[in-house]
Amino acid sequence: MYPKNKMWYSTFTKKVAGLSGRSSTFTLAIALILVWMLTGPYFHFSNTWQLVINTSTTIITFIMVFVIQNTQNRDTGAIQIKLDELIRSTDGAHNALLDLEELEEEHIKSYRELYQALARNARIRIEHGDKDTDSPSSYKEELD
Repeated sequence: MYPKNKMWYSTFTKKVAGLSGRSSTFTLAIALILVWMLTGPYFHFSNTWQLVINTSTTIITFIMVFVIQNTQNRDTGAIQIKLDELIRSTDGAHNALLDLEELEEEHIKSYRELYQALARNARIRIEHGDKDTDSPSSYKEELD
């Protein structure tokens, strides 16, 4: 599906994200910091000694920003597709909501306000002992 030259990055980020999330990786990071701290007196707390930890953490953080962003983008995309499939396959669902994340903010806001109004009305119906599980056709016209 993807060209081979793009698959390496996806494979790399999946592996790095998997490794970085392990408790053993966290333990290793703490151990490295402890070793660095314990070597301070040996190196007389020199500028080079400080530069080692500063440079190392900066490089790791820089790389991890891209790994985390790639992982987040992939996960968000997969979740979005799953939600779209649930909407698409649910009888009575509004297909206009399938690509909601692609709309401009003002359109999303109008949908949000509509659903907030639906929620308020449902809570009022519940307070009066009614059900809130209907799917009134009058709301369909508002969405379509």
